[in-house]
Amino acid sequence: FSSSSSPVITVDNITKSYPIQGFSRYYVFRNLSLHIPPKTSVGILGRNGAGKSTLLRLIGGIELPDRGSVRSDGLISPPVGLSGGFSGKLTGRDNARFVARISGDDRDMERERVEFVHAFSELGDFFERPVETYSAGMRARLAFSISMSFDFDYYLIDELTAVGDRGFKDKAKKTFDDLKGRATVIMVSHNLAEMQRDCDVGIYLRKGEVHYFPSIDDAIATYKEETRPQ
Repeated sequence: FSSSSSPVITVDNITKSYPIQGFSRYYVFRNLSLHIPPKTSVGILGRNGAGKSTLLRLIGGIELPDRGSVRSDGLISPPVGLSGGFSGKLTGRDNARFVARISGDDRDMERERVEFVHAFSELGDFFERPVETYSAGMRARLAFSISMSFDFDYYLIDELTAVGDRGFKDKAKKTFDDLKGRATVIMVSHNLAEMQRDCDVGIYLRKGEVHYFPSIDDAIATYKEETRPQ
C-alpha cells in the first residue's frame, strides 16, 4: 500500500474561505504555502479558529481549496477524529468493509482488514451495531482503527485524546511510536504535553499565516508566549 520513495506533501498557494451572511466570505487562509517533510512527526498549533482542523481536511482531501493545490506522492490517511464520513445506519463492521472495498481489497484482504479493525478498536459487540448509536469516542476509535489498518505514508490525527479510555490511548501512543521513522504523523492537539512528547517539528498557524519550527519545543514556546493572558 505504501510508496517506496520518501514522499512529501506540498501545500502550494492555497486560499480557503467559507460563506457567511449575505455575499461575504470568511477567509481561513490566503495564499498559504507549506512543505511537510517525510518520516517525521508534525504538531500543528494555533488559537481556536486559526484553521488547524481546516488544514488537516485540506491535506487529507476532505475539503478542496478555493485556489491552489495540495500535492503528495505518498498515501495520506483521512483525518482521524473528523469521522463524519461514516454511514450512521451501517454497523461498524459494514463501514469498515465499505472502506476496504473502495480501497480495492480482494475478498481475503477485506476480511483480514475488517477483523483487524474489530480487534484493534476494542468495540466488542458495538462493532455489529449502527454507528449512529456510538458515542463520539467510539466513532473516533473506529476511525483510528480503520486508519491504522492501512499502510499510509501520512497519518492525520485531530485530537487523539478523543479516541477513548486510558488503555486505548496508551495503545494509540504505542502505535505512533511504531510509526516513527517509517511514516509521518501530522497531529492537532490542545494537549501540549502530548504534542511535546509525540512530535518532532511544529507548525504554528496565526492570522492565516504559517510558521514552521524545526523543533516542536520552539513552536510550543512561541504559542505559549503569544497566547498568555496580558
